[in-house]
Order: sequence, then C-alpha cells, then structure tokens
Amino acid sequence: MKKRYPRILFQKRLKELRDDLEEMGETTLKAYKKAMITLFDYDEELVKNVIKTGEEIDKLNYNLEHKTMSIIAAEQPVAKDLRFIESSLKVGSHLKRMSLLAANIAEVARHIKDEQIPEKPMDDIKNMAEIVENMVSKSITSFLNQDMDIARELHREDDKVDDLFDTALNDITKSMFDEKDAIYYMVYLLFVARFLERIADRAESIGDRTIFMITCEKP
Repeated sequence: MKKRYPRILFQKRLKELRDDLEEMGETTLKAYKKAMITLFDYDEELVKNVIKTGEEIDKLNYNLEHKTMSIIAAEQPVAKDLRFIESSLKVGSHLKRMSLLAANIAEVARHIKDEQIPEKPMDDIKNMAEIVENMVSKSITSFLNQDMDIARELHREDDKVDDLFDTALNDITKSMFDEKDAIYYMVYLLFVARFLERIADRAESIGDRTIFMITCEKP
C-alpha cells in the first residue's frame, strides 16, 4: 500500500493541474465573450470586468507555472505525463495572452462607443468574432479531453479567420477613403480585427500542442 501512495499523490497533482487549466479556460472564454458584447453594445462595467479578468488570469498563470515546475522537480515525470505537464505550461501561456487580447478589445470599445461604424466592416468583425469564439471553446475542449479531431478542426477555422481578416482590411480601408473623418475610429476597428486574428492563432496553437502531446508529432 505504501508503494502505491506516491503514484496516487502524483495523479492527484495532475488532476489539480487539469482543473486549474479548465478554470483558466472557462474564465478566458467568458472574458472574450464579454469583450465582444461591449464592443457591439458598450457597457463600462463589462469593460472593467474584462480588464480585471485579464489580471486574474495573469495570476492564475503565474500559479500554474509554479505548480508545473514543482511537479516536475518533485515527481520527475516521464513520457506521456511529462508531455501533459509541459503542454499545460504552454496552454496556460496562450490563455493568458488570449485574456490580454480580450482586454485590448474592451479598451478599444471605449474609443468607438459613440461612433457610427459602417455596416460592412462591422459585419466582418462580427463574423470573425463568432468563429474565434468557437475556436477558443474548441481549443480548450480539445486539450482537456485530448481530442485530436477537434484540435485538427482549428486549422480550417483559422484559415477562415485569416480570410475574413483580409476582407475586413479591405472594407475598413475603403471606408477610410470614402469618409475621411472616419479614419480615426476605423483604425481602432482594424486593431480589433488584428486582435481577433491573434486570438485565433493562439487557439490554433493550443490545438497543435494537443496533437503533439498525444502523438509526439508536429501537426
């Protein structure tokens, strides 16, 4: 019985690590959703909440880093368990960055809340936002459930986001030429498109890390 105890404790620590990542993932997804809500229907309290959540995720990631290092140092895991621990460290970093990008979007909302944004570029942003939200959710699910099929879907969805970014860039540029006074706030909308693209890239990277964790092969 004594010989089994260290292994039981190790598995408990791995479960705690997974639970921490699940909490980070859920918190990041909520922050993203709130950021997009406030972009389309401004709410100052939501903006503050998203920014505060970014700070909370930063702290959670800091604790996650220390926990992973502690497990590696104390348990000296090998093979599959080591890949999970190392991947958790990477995924935590991606989630942290996603939450900061969500906070950036919320900050942009403050600058454009009183502006009349042209319909076409705003529709581009909405379409991007829907796909990106789905990608964030899928990336978290794929990692926690170690689901390679979901992870592979993220490549196709990232391509869609890239195409929509190009469309948004064209429509935003056209709006700037059509209405010179719109340049100031259309630049902010371009920032949002770029932030969404980067969040999508982070979600895809989580999918790639999931595949590597399971197969030891780069996707």
